[in-house]
Amino acid sequence: MTTAVPLDDAQFYADDPDPALADLRRRCPVYYHPAGNFWVLTRHADLQEVSKDPARFCSGQGVLLADRARAIAAADSILYLDPPIHGRYRKLVSRAFTPRTVATLEPRIRQLTVELLDQLDPTVPVDAVDALSAPLPLFVIAEMLGVPASDREAFRRWSDAIMEAATDLNDANAALAAELLLYFDERLQARVDHPGDDLLSALVTATVDGERLTRDEQLGFCMTLLVAGNETTRSLITGGLIALAQHPEQRAQVVADPGLLPQAVEELLRWVTPIMAMARTATGDTAVGGEPIAQGDYVVLSYAAANRDEEAFGPDAARFDITRSPNPHLAFGFGEHYCLGAGLARVEARVLFDELLRRWPFFQLAGEPTRVPSTLLRQVAHLPILFDPSRGEHPSPSVGPSHSPS
Repeated sequence: MTTAVPLDDAQFYADDPDPALADLRRRCPVYYHPAGNFWVLTRHADLQEVSKDPARFCSGQGVLLADRARAIAAADSILYLDPPIHGRYRKLVSRAFTPRTVATLEPRIRQLTVELLDQLDPTVPVDAVDALSAPLPLFVIAEMLGVPASDREAFRRWSDAIMEAATDLNDANAALAAELLLYFDERLQARVDHPGDDLLSALVTATVDGERLTRDEQLGFCMTLLVAGNETTRSLITGGLIALAQHPEQRAQVVADPGLLPQAVEELLRWVTPIMAMARTATGDTAVGGEPIAQGDYVVLSYAAANRDEEAFGPDAARFDITRSPNPHLAFGFGEHYCLGAGLARVEARVLFDELLRRWPFFQLAGEPTRVPSTLLRQVAHLPILFDPSRGEHPSPSVGPSHSPS
């Protein structure tokens, strides 16, 4: 089969990839992309099969599309670890993300949300990325790591550079990534003599099989936690604002019944799919969906496509529905690498939309979103929002078509 879908082109993912991915899923759900020398899986069941079988499909040889062009070191991130070592390392920080621990963070998350909303002028267009969706998760993970408020602006600049480098490594973002590593290195060293009650302190005191983590391993954890607790949630909140603005009838249901918010967040996760794709490598000759896959083949898991799979979500999979149940989305991955920050992201999104919709239930887009080319994230750089367009009166429909792969 041939296709014109540029599956390794970052711009493709910024230009609404869902229709092309839906077509690929229907015509060839296990597709070999010869130009990039990798397989792409677009069916929900196939992604589950691969994700829960690390013996057949490992993470240690790369998990990003960009990883094909570089050497992988286990110390780079816990994302590159396979069993049994992966589980032992994950336990080092998982306590900070348990449902019980995350629940204790909710009052602080709500306080930060209210402070951000109080700073907005709802009568003029506001860049919601800068004002809301970027700072909230950044402030939360920064506090968990022990980053002082005075360093937040630099922290965001470094975080943006890290995510850009995941798709397009260049001298500029590499230099900023190096600055972030140096920053974390200095803070980790400070925790050696003066540990506190934060994640950086937990990393410098943690042991695996009786051995302390190396500094490279500690730094790898820092980078992973930054992504798990920051960038993906930013994409979820931004995409959620767009989806609710473009589907006012769905938004009205949440406004009328705030008890629907947890269910709505799950649908936003499915609809937005903040992480577009990850990858695995076949450890031996095998097959998926009846297609033979050779040892060493790179296999890309398209979460964005799988989250619109009719076989998993029914014939209305291409429809945004906040009451969808069940909703077995793969927005946080599946299996052992299920996102560490899933619970935190859910709480942050639920709290933000709860507080926002109480104040401004009729917010609307004030212009087109500026999407960021990325093979990893469904990312928006700028999102103009008018939060109170008519002083409580029902506004005209938001600009932009509904985001649908029909």
